[in-house]
Amino acid sequence: MKTFYNKSIIVLFILSLLFSVSGCKAIQNANNKQKGGVIGAAGGAVLGAIIGNNVGKGGNGEIGAVIGGVVGGGAGVLIGNKMDKQAQKIEEEIPGAEVERIDDAIVITFDENSGVYFDTNKYNINTKSQQSLDKLAGVFIEYPDTNILVVGHTDNTGAAEYNMTLSKNRAYAVTNYLQNKGLSKGRFTTNWFGEDQPTNDNATPQGRAKNRRVNVAIVPNEKMINDAKTESGEN
Repeated sequence: MKTFYNKSIIVLFILSLLFSVSGCKAIQNANNKQKGGVIGAAGGAVLGAIIGNNVGKGGNGEIGAVIGGVVGGGAGVLIGNKMDKQAQKIEEEIPGAEVERIDDAIVITFDENSGVYFDTNKYNINTKSQQSLDKLAGVFIEYPDTNILVVGHTDNTGAAEYNMTLSKNRAYAVTNYLQNKGLSKGRFTTNWFGEDQPTNDNATPQGRAKNRRVNVAIVPNEKMINDAKTESGEN
């Protein structure tokens, strides 16, 4: 009986330590390869970064399925390391892009100030945007074990139906351009939300400019996950 109580006390101590560690500011500020090994829980932060203010309103099942959850343990550390390197490479190649490492994903935000943008009411890829997308395609070729999610948005200027179509056309313009650089169609998922998912205040010109955006999320594919589990001894 004494042995049982001793074991129970040890288990409770370990659990309390884990809760303390996961809430520690150092862990919260750690890079994603570290967090993958310590916490390993599924999160919706990637959805929030891609979609915007209304993540809970539904209609996001396809995106959620693409993103999946966070891989924990040793496999999570290995995946995090690879994704950190890829994110760093993108930042080096496209200095103007906003690049975030969130959970197991990389989220890139392109707006009028960051590498890939569209003229008003247009969805063709202009010359400056081509240069940025060419560099991004090169990174995707260098790191083949990832899937790519492209999501289009607009501000609230004009009719909602028009904006929905415009965001679709802009998202597909990016997807098609990257695929034409030799990337497999099977790596891509394309979605769009028109004016429905703002990240900034549409009442100001600055806010509207940031809402006219295309997000690109890069997530580990099944091969990367399985390889990481094998390498870590979890398969």
